[in-house]
Amino acid sequence: MNPASLGRHDSWEGVRAVVAGFGVSGFAAADNLLHLGAAVTALDERADGPDGRAAKAELLEVLGAQIRLGEGATATLPDDVDLLVTSPGWRPDAPLLAQARDRGVPVWGEVELAWRLRDPQHDTPWLAVTGTNGKTTTVRMLDAILKAAGLRSVAAGNVGLPLVEAVMDPEPYDVLAVELSSFQLHYTDSMSAQAAAVLNVAEDHLDWYPSMSDYAADKGRIYDRTQRACVYNAADPVTEALVREADVVEGARAVGFTLGMPSVGMLGVVEDILADRAFIEERETSAAELCTLQDLTAPGTPGPAPHTVQNALAAAALARAHGVPQAAVRDGLRGFRPDGHRIALVAERAGVAWVDDSKATNPHAALASLLAYDPVVWVAGGLAKGASFDDLVRSVAGRLRGAVLLGRDRDVIAEALARHAPDVPVIVVDTRETAVTEGDHASVEAQPMRRVVAAAAGLARPGDTVLLAPGCASQDMFTDYAARGDAFAAAVQELTG
Repeated sequence: MNPASLGRHDSWEGVRAVVAGFGVSGFAAADNLLHLGAAVTALDERADGPDGRAAKAELLEVLGAQIRLGEGATATLPDDVDLLVTSPGWRPDAPLLAQARDRGVPVWGEVELAWRLRDPQHDTPWLAVTGTNGKTTTVRMLDAILKAAGLRSVAAGNVGLPLVEAVMDPEPYDVLAVELSSFQLHYTDSMSAQAAAVLNVAEDHLDWYPSMSDYAADKGRIYDRTQRACVYNAADPVTEALVREADVVEGARAVGFTLGMPSVGMLGVVEDILADRAFIEERETSAAELCTLQDLTAPGTPGPAPHTVQNALAAAALARAHGVPQAAVRDGLRGFRPDGHRIALVAERAGVAWVDDSKATNPHAALASLLAYDPVVWVAGGLAKGASFDDLVRSVAGRLRGAVLLGRDRDVIAEALARHAPDVPVIVVDTRETAVTEGDHASVEAQPMRRVVAAAAGLARPGDTVLLAPGCASQDMFTDYAARGDAFAAAVQELTG
């Protein structure tokens, strides 16, 4: 049976679906396909983990699914398959996906499945966000703005609620704030967002993509079939080029955002005011005030970082494209607080500030963080994912007091520092890579971070900031970036009392 012709009100009985990957999105896809009547087989190489997949597998088996978990489970695509739904982290050259393509079996991501399962009687608009950095913050800002406007919204996709669960909710949402990764967009072919934004495109995931142009092209897929507004970063020419190349719905506009004075059709900053010259009738001669920089300033900080302002402008542009009034933009942004491990002050003692930005998992994000402090002792390292650190080090060499490096790809950063900042003292903490297994993760992960924090304390002077902005992913030594940030915070608290 051809699933491409089916929607949420059709019977999926007779559709044989395979769900590859049994994480959060994979479970949501399998669960809802079973609900629709499909015959579901779920496959994953991992039999269990901190997400409780063994218990979820047992539940789905009770509901009638076939579950294959463990080594070798994903080597072969079962016979007689009508649809393969893949989790976003799966590379296109994975054997299971290659077998599906060879057989002509359609391959969808969870996002594609969710788009096809929308309720035609309640056509909930999607406001979609992608970019190398800032996606989660922007989507959460957007959700706060939408809620301030009195709308029933939710952050979904790569953050928050799985999209399939969001669209299948019996009580329809008014609007969805959707975060999409490049991996999710790679497997998405029919989505038509009401408005979409690419925040930035910088070097990342080059262990997954053959080139930067392939990575950027997947980011740009978010603009395809956009209905009202393609929001781009005026400081990032790649995002504007992606808008120019997009095949949009007739009437959709390009809307830029800038930290400078906005031109007609853009959002920007006028003195200390975030201003809209895109979604008002008088945009040729005036601008609408959305909020002030003070509205974006977290308690205890002198003002918002530039990337925070950019994220707010992008969120505001998407909300305004949906028709949200100015006051709701102000109220939503004024009440917004970022998630943990994003420029979070951990402690301040003897004139030294300790800041956790463990969410800075690539060089572009680490650069944005480092530019907010001077002088700084930089704590970095982990899984570089094929990225280079030369441009970053060249940009911040003058503000580095020192650097403390850990993790599998620490030498990549050390070599960039030696080339471009040879006078900056560097301490390499040669920790054993800690395999993350079941048990007491926290105690295992804390041990190397104690040595890192002690080394950073030896470099720091009064007036300095010790900044955890790793520029790398965390899974070589930690369960995730949050666990890395928690280990850093715990070690700092232990040291400073």
